[in-house]
Parts: sequence; C-alpha cells; structure tokens
Amino acid sequence: MPKLPRIIDRRTAARTRLFHVEQLDLQFSNGNIAHYERLAGAEGGAVLVVPMLDERTVLLIREYAAGVHRYELGLPKGKIEGAEPLLEAADREIQEEVGYGARRLRHLTTLSVAPGYLAFSTHIVLAQELYPSRLEGDEPEEIEVVPWRLDRLEALLREEDFTEARSLAALYLVRDTLERERVAADA
Repeated sequence: MPKLPRIIDRRTAARTRLFHVEQLDLQFSNGNIAHYERLAGAEGGAVLVVPMLDERTVLLIREYAAGVHRYELGLPKGKIEGAEPLLEAADREIQEEVGYGARRLRHLTTLSVAPGYLAFSTHIVLAQELYPSRLEGDEPEEIEVVPWRLDRLEALLREEDFTEARSLAALYLVRDTLERERVAADA
C-alpha cells in the first residue's frame, strides 16, 4: 500500500450551515505537491437503517430530497448526534421516521459515498423485531412509509424515485445476509 501523503496545510475554504469545505495542501512520497478540496463530514457520520417489519419486508420511506428537488424512496437515515452510540442513533432515526423501535439492531458495515472529495461515513444498521414507537423528528412534514418485500428488489430498481446508491447497497447486503442466515439455520 502506498504511503499516505503528508498534509502540509489544512484550512477552511468555505462554510455554510450544512457544508464545510476544506482545502488540503499535500506532499506525496515522490515529492509532488497537490491541492485538494473536500467536504468535511459530520463527526461520527450517519446511520442508514434497514428496518425489517418481518423477515421478508423492509420499511422504506418517501421524503423530499433537496439535492434532486423531488421525493425519493429510500431507507431511513440521519446524522449521529454528538457522542451518541451508532445503534442508539439508528433506533432513534427509525422511531422518528417510520414510527417503530427495534429490539434487535446490528451494525453490518460502513460505507463512504464519494471518498475522493467527501469525508463522510454512513453506518448500515439492520433493525429487527420492530415494535410501534414514535419520536418527534426534525422533518418538516410527515414521511410516507412504504413496505417493500426484499424478493422484489429488481422491481424497486425500476421505480423512478428510488435512486440512492446507499439504500440500494444496504438492501442487497441485508437480503444476502438474511438468506445466508436462513440457510445456516436450516442446515
């Protein structure tokens, strides 16, 4: 593996309510100096939760997505608040966004979105053994909850409002994980 470049300087290039753009001046092991900009991520990152209503049905949400200015179908997600443990953040998010808590939560993996310019991690969490529980969230309107069977993932890909890569990756990961667990339990 190559040696990481040395950070010569790091400074804020711009800051808004949501975004912090950093400029990095780097020196690579061959002596070359390069200038990069990146979006600094939130401390702790975010959770993306796969809430399973039963062993075959996931609860998706449809909510407004400002980046593409339309309603998008995907999985509940949100920022980890301060030092909040990621499983607690996942449980809080599904209570706010789908009206369920989970008795069983598992961290499956951590993904990056665009590591070339975005310093941000998304923790994929599987939520099972759901029970009704609602917490007040920060959403400006009620979120539509859409049950979807995991055996219909190919049909979901044809939905014009389902385009988020993190949700797609998480659903395939969960589908395959649960199938492996079913096969192992039957063996």
